Amino acid sequence: LGTPTLAFLSLLFTSSSAAAKMPSPQSVTSGPELHSPKEPTEPQIPARGAQWASSGDAPSTHREGSRPGLGTLRRAFSRASQRASGRAPEEDPGLLRRSSRFLLRTLRRAPGHGPVADQSRATMVASGATHSQEVPSRAMDGASQQSSTGVGPEELEGKSVADLITERHLLVAFEQLRHLEMGLVAEKASRTFQEDPTGFARRAMDVCLHYDGLAAEIGAIVRETLGPDGVDVAALAELARVVRAEEEAHPEPPTDGDFLSTPRHWRQHWEDAVRESARERVQQAGVGEALGAAAEGASGLAQILAQLGSLVRRDLQKVRLEVHPAYAAAGFPAWEAYLRAFHGAVAQRLQELAHDAHGCEQLYVLLDWAANIYSSPDFLGAPDVALPSEPLPPLLAPDVWARLESDYTSFLETKIASCFDGILQLEQSRWAAAEVPDVLQGRYHSPLSMDVLMLVAEHVKAAGAISAELEATTLRICARALGLFLPRFEKAFLESEAVSEPHLGANINACEELRTNLLAKFPGSFEELEKPLVAAICVFQKRLLQDLQRDLQELCTGLRREGLVMGRTPSQKTPDSLCPQPLFRVLCTKDWLTQDVLLPLMDKVLTFARHLEHVAPSQAQETLQEVHRFVVREYLAQALKPQERFRGLDRVAGSQKMGLEAQAIGNTFQGLGSEATWLGQAIPCVADILGETYKDDIQRHLETLIASYPDIRRDHVLAILALRRLGRRRNQRLLQHAQALLRAVAKAGGSRAAGGHVLFEEIEVPTSIDVLITCL
Repeated sequence: LGTPTLAFLSLLFTSSSAAAKMPSPQSVTSGPELHSPKEPTEPQIPARGAQWASSGDAPSTHREGSRPGLGTLRRAFSRASQRASGRAPEEDPGLLRRSSRFLLRTLRRAPGHGPVADQSRATMVASGATHSQEVPSRAMDGASQQSSTGVGPEELEGKSVADLITERHLLVAFEQLRHLEMGLVAEKASRTFQEDPTGFARRAMDVCLHYDGLAAEIGAIVRETLGPDGVDVAALAELARVVRAEEEAHPEPPTDGDFLSTPRHWRQHWEDAVRESARERVQQAGVGEALGAAAEGASGLAQILAQLGSLVRRDLQKVRLEVHPAYAAAGFPAWEAYLRAFHGAVAQRLQELAHDAHGCEQLYVLLDWAANIYSSPDFLGAPDVALPSEPLPPLLAPDVWARLESDYTSFLETKIASCFDGILQLEQSRWAAAEVPDVLQGRYHSPLSMDVLMLVAEHVKAAGAISAELEATTLRICARALGLFLPRFEKAFLESEAVSEPHLGANINACEELRTNLLAKFPGSFEELEKPLVAAICVFQKRLLQDLQRDLQELCTGLRREGLVMGRTPSQKTPDSLCPQPLFRVLCTKDWLTQDVLLPLMDKVLTFARHLEHVAPSQAQETLQEVHRFVVREYLAQALKPQERFRGLDRVAGSQKMGLEAQAIGNTFQGLGSEATWLGQAIPCVADILGETYKDDIQRHLETLIASYPDIRRDHVLAILALRRLGRRRNQRLLQHAQALLRAVAKAGGSRAAGGHVLFEEIEVPTSIDVLITCL
């Protein structure tokens, strides 16, 4: 019931006490009946819906000469409510019947009114021809008398207000109600009601109830608008006109606070009905799938959201193309009202779905639908009917959105960690199957880099489609997970039986691709991973060098067993306890002067270098230079602790042999592409000092050596001088000069001043050389 109707209750208690002083009801002129002033006196049968009349209506309908009264009104309300929806709405007939019974009980309890009074009151309510003639009957022009269904004024003159409402001649019904209301206001102003306050109250109550009936019919029309029966354009236009007419008739509340002539707020009632209609429509989407959505996971939720989007799109398109034009003639903002209503209904439904969403996939489906599908410019199917972004509030409240993103990222951390576990298992299965890495575009290829890049790119792209904040969070999750994955991957691979040059090269390539691509595609997000990736590359490079060193040592051991080392016969093989042997163990021996043990070692280096051709160029170059440095370092390490010391012609021959091997080593690595040209001076300088005929030039060779390799130490200089037996005095002079040079180099920038090149620092020399030099 409307507010004016409820306000009438206070009047009942006042009028019931005054009724005891009233004259006999038979002598009081009954109040105006709610029908057209010119309608005939015979009773009117409602056009439709009479079968819903309750048995309690008999007192108001059994007389031949009476007009339809409260019973007719109740039947009209019942028909309108049941036609509007299959359930009892807020303005249901039961509520009106309860209000009527309360009204009748109040009147029966009035002092001095017995059964005769009850009968007279029924007659008073049912008949009002005399008083209806006193109500000003304003003639309606053609526009106002013409109904929405095309019925002329002559067909409507004989119908009661209840029937007019039932048949949806809303404007005509409102005009009659307005006339009756104005008559009651005039009667109140003339204080006529003092003789019959109860009759006045009943007539005022009937007006208010009929106003509420009109409001209920407005709600019914709104609820039917988007139904399967299509849009009744005439009814919508009639609705808009009657709302505008009511606003013009009741612009302000009466100054005396009377419930008559008070604004009915039908526009607000219409907006509430639009919101309720949108809510009911939205709640229908995916009702059958809602129960199974949790079991079906993301697919079930996606199906519900797809149905929701389809329904909203279909309804709003109908509003834009059919409903809005019908209201537009009356200046009704139907599009904006429906838009806000559906937006609010979708927001409510989405929050309900968010409450039950679980798992990374369901949460993402929900966030993606809200951020990308619903907010898409083409959600409604045409750019000119896109959802506006400014007037509408956020689809999800900020706290709800933050909670969803937080839950999503929590599930995402677990999922990404699980994905990295799956990548490691795939790699281990390839290692167990002894699969040789493929060569793609000239490089050893491992699926590792592609798997990681796709994993990161997929999740970051998906998160970026929702929000920049979620994208940044996903990047941090991926970076952290990859940082934890790399050490596990290194350890698992190095402990497997698949360690080989091709697999090591493939892993080096994979780490280099990750380092390059991640930093390029996601700048500012993966810088912290550069060090772990470089460290992993170094680990695999170190293992490559270790394998090469082991192969070279095994080669030296094999040569020694065959009697090629030390000039022995096969029967003089050394025991296995001497294996593996250091590289160039035969160096600076008389057997070394006549044999070529460098060639098989260089062949092994060439074989190793062929694997480096399939490694990323930068990493291959680093590895090749490291192999180059390793060979030169091991050569010098053996030369500085010789097993024999040459004299005379052997010393000159040894110097020449050392120079030739230095040239062979340099040419081999230069042919392989090594850029470590700084290594080229080390062996030749030692060879020149060993074979120098003019002893005074030895100081010049030492100066070249110290200038080229600032990491050389005093012990290394002593070991080199020990190769010549120059005499104590000369050795002391050369040593003092070398120490002065070393101090100058250290003062200029330390032992690593020459580009960070390290060679002699890793060579160990005997500590007894200093004593040996002193004793010479």
